[in-house]
Amino acid sequence: MPRRPPSGFNARRAQQRQIDWDEPVQSSRDHGPIPQSHPVGDIARHIRSKLKSDPQLNDVWIEGEVRSFNRSGAGHYYFDLADAESDAALSCAFFRNQNRGIRVEQGDQVLVHGSADVYLPRGSLQIIVDAVRPIGEGVLQAEFERLFRNLQAEGLFNPDRKRPIPSYPKRIGVVTSPSGAVWHDIQQVVARRWPLVSLLLAPCLTQGAGAADSIAAAIEELNLLTTDEPDVLIVARGGGSPEDLWAYNEESVARAIFASEIPVISAVGHETDVTISDHVADRRAPTPSAAAEIAVPDRAEEAARLAALRQQAHYAIEGRVSGQQQWLALVRDRFDTGAPHPPTLRVELNRRRLDLDRALSISLADIRTRWAAAGLRLNALNPRRTLERGFAIVSRVDGQVITSAARLGADEAIEIQFADGVVCARTASRERSGEAKQHE
Repeated sequence: MPRRPPSGFNARRAQQRQIDWDEPVQSSRDHGPIPQSHPVGDIARHIRSKLKSDPQLNDVWIEGEVRSFNRSGAGHYYFDLADAESDAALSCAFFRNQNRGIRVEQGDQVLVHGSADVYLPRGSLQIIVDAVRPIGEGVLQAEFERLFRNLQAEGLFNPDRKRPIPSYPKRIGVVTSPSGAVWHDIQQVVARRWPLVSLLLAPCLTQGAGAADSIAAAIEELNLLTTDEPDVLIVARGGGSPEDLWAYNEESVARAIFASEIPVISAVGHETDVTISDHVADRRAPTPSAAAEIAVPDRAEEAARLAALRQQAHYAIEGRVSGQQQWLALVRDRFDTGAPHPPTLRVELNRRRLDLDRALSISLADIRTRWAAAGLRLNALNPRRTLERGFAIVSRVDGQVITSAARLGADEAIEIQFADGVVCARTASRERSGEAKQHE
């Protein structure tokens, strides 16, 4: 019995191909061994491993337009990143733990950072996003204004909460990159103005992916110190484009500065650059070098101020002594030029005059003693007097003050500052103190 043609059979096409449905057609798959096959999951996981092993696809920046944006109930962002010129698109997933404080909307032109991955249940390629940056100065400004308004409404910029910078800090924490010129400039300014202070660097990224979290973590780390904690923090970065400085406009950095228990000086970019960090900080400096000048006093100015105070104290004491002498002379003249007194009254007056002379002498002696004590206290505050008593300041050649022998190694170049000059030397050996040996 002839076989029935299958549904959708085209007789003309079958005739052209000379197909005879009465004769069985042997499939080519019936010849030879069955080829090796793989489960779908194995192939999908293999493709995923290939993507994960490609370093370029695991650290990639992609520019495009946000399309088909959707926010899940759990707070995850899902969208397509499209390229209008090539009519191409990539699926993106921006999870809740990464997108806090970041706004993404349909039609935004953005720069995303992430890694390529395969979503196994659907076998679809997607970019796992960990950072989003708006593209263009206008978009950056709009994002800046949006965050500025929100933080201002919360009171992060309130002038009443800003704290004064300590006048004579002992330790300064610096949040910046260890490889940039900013750290070197701050060291130079501090060594020149007030070498008695010590600096503590909290290294961080200052631009690019992860920079905001790195800056915030460095600020929090300095606040968690329990020994040798800083008296003031400097959050600094050199100049750059608005995109380069954008990390200091991130909400995480602003909230870390706001939560800091240590006063913060913000010095980001040049004088014309103003960031969210500048508004939140207790004090803004136009440049990192200016921040160092704000943080420490100038020893030359302090010496001049002490000299002026000493001169003022001298004039005040001299004026008081002169006034007492004039008053005493006036009283004596009144006694001498007055009407004759009876002998008993004359004796009483003489006795009182002697008492007055003694009281005045005691008062003058007390004033001179206090004057001398004030002079000694003023001299004790002068750093140069400390050096004249035989003390010295030991520092490395880069100006960093050495406060402990444990920080020096053998054959290390050092500078020793005396009252009359500076001596350059090298360490021969380091001996531990008896107290340090007992602790061991």
